[in-house]
Amino acid sequence: MTTEGRVTAPAAAVAPEAVNHLVLNVRDMERAHDFWTRIIGFKQVGELHRPEQKLWMRFYQGAAGNHHDLALSQVMGAAAAEEAGRFSMAARRPGLNHVAIKWGDRESWLKQVAWLQSQGVVFHARIEHGMTHSVYISDPDGHGIEVLYELPREVWEQDIDGALNYAEVLPTEGPETLEDNTAYKVFTRPAG
Repeated sequence: MTTEGRVTAPAAAVAPEAVNHLVLNVRDMERAHDFWTRIIGFKQVGELHRPEQKLWMRFYQGAAGNHHDLALSQVMGAAAAEEAGRFSMAARRPGLNHVAIKWGDRESWLKQVAWLQSQGVVFHARIEHGMTHSVYISDPDGHGIEVLYELPREVWEQDIDGALNYAEVLPTEGPETLEDNTAYKVFTRPAG
């Protein structure tokens, strides 16, 4: 892991840059796909299908060319996390899965993660995706929130689907949560 020293929590929350993407749980993936592509105009750029985890997601871009602006997650039955009463990426019922909030750079994101940790916020997951580094938390009503910073565009733009399917799971507690790998894996489509 490449890090630049120990991160300490700031005295207050670090303001985010923007909402990055929205994930919706849907009853019928094909019907939702048709609406969001044919009717609204989004373009599908990736798909994640892991039946053993009850996880099926499709990812979509708008005109801005982000790694994705919208994702749909098929409701596939109750997940183990539902019994535990916590957020899960696996869709349990139609509605909001999670909202992703973006910090403008790695340093402000690390400070915010340290702040969250100092406030006793439970981290459900800490994942280095191929296009973002993320911490997943919940608000007091159980809405999922992905706290992230985006990796440089050249890391993921040649193979968005590959970057969306990449995930390195990291510890959710302790100082290891604040370690952040800057030796980013670059995603390119195979030739041919």
